[in-house]
Amino acid sequence: MAKRIEIKSPADIQKMRVAGKLLREVFNEVSSMVAPGVTTADLDRKARSLIESAGARPAFLGYHGFPATLCTSVNEEVVHGIPSNRKLLDGDIVSVDCGLVLDGFYSDTATTFAVGEISAEARKLLKITEQSLYKAIEKMTVGTRIGTVSHAVQDYAEAEGYGVVREYTGHGIGRSMHEPPQVPNFGHPDTGFRLQAGLVIAIEPMINIGSWHTETLEDEWTVVTADGSLSAHFEHTIAVTEDGPFILTD
Repeated sequence: MAKRIEIKSPADIQKMRVAGKLLREVFNEVSSMVAPGVTTADLDRKARSLIESAGARPAFLGYHGFPATLCTSVNEEVVHGIPSNRKLLDGDIVSVDCGLVLDGFYSDTATTFAVGEISAEARKLLKITEQSLYKAIEKMTVGTRIGTVSHAVQDYAEAEGYGVVREYTGHGIGRSMHEPPQVPNFGHPDTGFRLQAGLVIAIEPMINIGSWHTETLEDEWTVVTADGSLSAHFEHTIAVTEDGPFILTD
């Protein structure tokens, strides 16, 4: 039997605001470390230390066996990259995805960072991917159909000639990391269920310079672009309210 979409109470959303605020603080600390010569394992250790010292729990660590606190995906890696002793190089881009659990509620966010000086091509990819996220967030008003939110990402990114990843989607979030509904980054306007106040979802466009097709490496986690092109990933946890979308991780 399919799980129903859970609508959060104002008290629930307040707890998720606190979790989102902590996650943003952790993220800001980790992002300040991103530089040539730093390893993705360095970033992971810092994130875990900050989360646990604040009395929260890393959401990804142990999730379906995932071995780390962060997902760190470099260059052609799309999502679910495992932190390692790989050193970041000048010109790389690295997507950092992090989640935590605080007071029974999850929060989830991701950003793709420039490492040192990156190419104009990579810089444009980061800009368009982030803007596609905000295009979708703008549509998150009461009564809007989910297809309109999904289409906002696709329409904006594809107009720039980019590939919008199909295999991985945004999702509902709350007492579990992944709750209904799934929120693809592609779709048709005015289709699907209508957004209600109290719905909380994580929107996370994954955009490739080349084709949207992906492959999974032998570690059974790291997803890469099938054509080896660069990929970027941005994510926020957002609540639908009567006053419009409220970004809990900003």
